[in-house]
Amino acid sequence: MCRNIKTLYNFDPPATHAEIHLAALQYIRKISGFAEPSAANEAAFRRAVAEVEEASSRLLDALVTSAPPKSREEEAAKAHARAVRRFGGAAPIKSAPK
Repeated sequence: MCRNIKTLYNFDPPATHAEIHLAALQYIRKISGFAEPSAANEAAFRRAVAEVEEASSRLLDALVTSAPPKSREEEAAKAHARAVRRFGGAAPIKSAPK
């Protein structure tokens, strides 16, 4: 699960509220062990997600760097290249005959 949490700092455009929320949700899922909490745990689960989301937003707003912002497209291409090296290239999808 943690592999799905991506770096959100120093991108142009900056991380969106939705991206921060998804990272917080993934973190809480990982440490709680629940993909979806039971009704008894739902309030605590949702509160934890909101708190991690708030803390993450404050952190991202407070960080400073002199490095130029990263390109989302370039970072995605690098991640894809790493995946190909790690898992091998996928066979091309063949279209069905007409």
